[in-house]
Amino acid sequence: MASADELYDEAVRLKDSGDLDGAVLKLEQILAEHPQHILSHSAAAVYKQKLGRADEAIAHAKAVVELEPDDPFSYRQLSVICQRCGRIPEAEEALARERIMQGRM
Repeated sequence: MASADELYDEAVRLKDSGDLDGAVLKLEQILAEHPQHILSHSAAAVYKQKLGRADEAIAHAKAVVELEPDDPFSYRQLSVICQRCGRIPEAEEALARERIMQGRM
């Protein structure tokens, strides 16, 4: 049986070959079995945002923040995903949190 990381690599290959929908399906498969797989949530946030699935993309970005609350990059990604999904206040809030964590405010 393939590990979560091996399945994640398959999802990336699908995305790289132009099959974004297939990549998302693979990521959903991973997360069904490994709900705390951070790389899969992170990629799902980006891929679903590109597919116009804003609510799902933001949910995955928020999952990354929940799983990695001490990682400033988690908040940066949440900010970018929210901004690209048109959720500017949420994007600004996440960016402010990232800046606070890095001592830039």
